[in-house]
Amino acid sequence: MKTLSGARSLVAMASGMFMAVGAMAQDAPKYSNEFLAIGVGARALGMGSAYTSVVNDVTSGYWNPAGLLGVKGDLQIGAMHSEYFAGIAKYDHVGLAKPIDENSTIGFTFVRFGIDNIPNTIDLIDPSGNIDYDRITSFSSADHAFIVSYARKLKVPGLRLGGSAKVIYRRVGEFGKAWGFGLDAGAQYDLDQWRFSAVARDVTGTFNAWSYTIDQRTIDVFTQTGNELPQNSVEVTLPRLMLGAAREFKFGEKFDLIAALELENTFDGRRNTLIQSGTLSADPRLGIELGYARIFYVRTGLSNIQYVTDISDDKQLSLQPNIGLGLRIKSFSLDYALTDIGDNSVALYSNIFSIKFDIFKRTAS
Repeated sequence: MKTLSGARSLVAMASGMFMAVGAMAQDAPKYSNEFLAIGVGARALGMGSAYTSVVNDVTSGYWNPAGLLGVKGDLQIGAMHSEYFAGIAKYDHVGLAKPIDENSTIGFTFVRFGIDNIPNTIDLIDPSGNIDYDRITSFSSADHAFIVSYARKLKVPGLRLGGSAKVIYRRVGEFGKAWGFGLDAGAQYDLDQWRFSAVARDVTGTFNAWSYTIDQRTIDVFTQTGNELPQNSVEVTLPRLMLGAAREFKFGEKFDLIAALELENTFDGRRNTLIQSGTLSADPRLGIELGYARIFYVRTGLSNIQYVTDISDDKQLSLQPNIGLGLRIKSFSLDYALTDIGDNSVALYSNIFSIKFDIFKRTAS
């Protein structure tokens, strides 16, 4: 009966999320705060981001706050670095997680995606009409997210709930900036060797308020070159619902395997996903992790599965393979992932590294 109660609780929560995200599907842009859709942690990305049911560490603040209860030690610290577009864009993550007691854990997450040293050619031509390269300056365009998460065990065995509050800060040099706020909610439920998950991201909608500061010189250049002047506005990130399931297998005393399946659901109309309709679009992901002696790990995963149309108007199935490796020595973990391998997109593959370590309090001798 307790198992049935836990399953019903998770289903009820997922149903509530469905109603919430459905109510938010308005005439808002489909893509907003996309830097928060990349993912954090080489372990997760090596498994194709099929991770909300698997996560049990400091990266839970991003993937599923309920997973924070898997953190061991008195404090867990994690960090990640990756680069995109031949090093032009840099993507970084830092996280902290600390158990409060045996039933609750708190976490802090910071994410930054930025492009630095962008040439500013507004003043390239001096008042006399001459090109002067010494007048070129530079600026950065960066997106930041600050996330505070909390997770707690419930009285139902195997059921954990969590929530996150996130503050978004986006900046384009001295010209424009945006502040935003949003909420995530998540759950995990263990049933024998199975683990199920449900996560509602931006469950109430994440609102970004953009404001711009443009001097007269910039206005004149924009007008002369036919560019549209940006206007103060509010950008909304609509909710999405992640549903996942994972199962653990044991092979003898040394080998263990985790297989995970996840479905990311959006409710803002048809997207180019494997499963789509006029209202709902679902993007499936698959991930596998094989571990040896809980020290060495090999991972692979499939994501971004969709049909693309080539120059001959023929549709072909495109997917993104991912692979990864992991090493854990006592309280220290080093993970690596290679993503975007051999798919049909124009993006180059990316090397991703992340580390994680636990800090234990010293006991009195």
